Amino acid sequence: MHISEVLSQKKPSISFEFFPPKNHQASEELFQTIRELSPMSPAYVSVTYGAGGSTRDLTHNLIIKLQKETDLTIVSHLTCVGATQSEIHSVLKNYSESGIENIMALRGDPPKGQNLFSKTEGGFEFAGELVQYIKTNFPKLGIGVAGFPEGHPGTPNRLSEIDHLKWKIDQGADYICTQMFFDNRDFYDFLERCEIAGIKVPIVAGIMPITSRKSIQRMAELSLGSRFPGKLLKALSRAEDDQVAENVGIHWATEQVRDLLDNKVDGIHMYTLNKSKATLKIYDSLGIRNFNSLNPG
Repeated sequence: MHISEVLSQKKPSISFEFFPPKNHQASEELFQTIRELSPMSPAYVSVTYGAGGSTRDLTHNLIIKLQKETDLTIVSHLTCVGATQSEIHSVLKNYSESGIENIMALRGDPPKGQNLFSKTEGGFEFAGELVQYIKTNFPKLGIGVAGFPEGHPGTPNRLSEIDHLKWKIDQGADYICTQMFFDNRDFYDFLERCEIAGIKVPIVAGIMPITSRKSIQRMAELSLGSRFPGKLLKALSRAEDDQVAENVGIHWATEQVRDLLDNKVDGIHMYTLNKSKATLKIYDSLGIRNFNSLNPG
């Protein structure tokens, strides 16, 4: 089932994201984590993309395994990083033949050690080009793209940023899933700007719970511009240890999700950090048994 169909049938949807395993043992551990979360009946799960080498192969193998051995709807991330058009075509063909129906099309971050994205010779420079290629050559695949409520790190001009997003939608993307944010006001402002630009596809909110005091620093480095509200930082500064900090982070994320649900968001995408604990606690705190309990009809 295409994610656009999921979002049109069940609102709000709740989905989970996992990042690529680094080795075969991590791949097995991640597979077990996903199985632990399966009883919560997520609308879909997505796996981010390893840009090269063995990590890319492990990602592909995990996606195929999930497709074959679970009843979950799978979304595979695909980036323009380090791949030619021919290589991307091969990946898409393999996924399509394996029953994968959904792709999250991204430009991707520069490889480790590089500050700027560099187009691979024979590849794509922008996510919109990748969207157009998928739509032309694999029209049966559903396509999602990324949105940035706090602003795209590579596009300081916020007006141009929304124009670029609109272009991706015009190339054939079915929905938008946002990067993580910690203040819902940024998300609601993003929704208004998308509306003004004529973007009419569903928009899914990305939420990542903080699980330690060190993790907030890693998030700041990875997201290149995340805005951490002062009230959140004050609460974390009062935490005596990482266990307390984790509780603070889970509570903050829970309140974000509660507010989003109350405001009838199209969907919520949980960045799980490949762990089930925080996500399970958020569900428990909200009184959600599983996804279907939000949609009894």
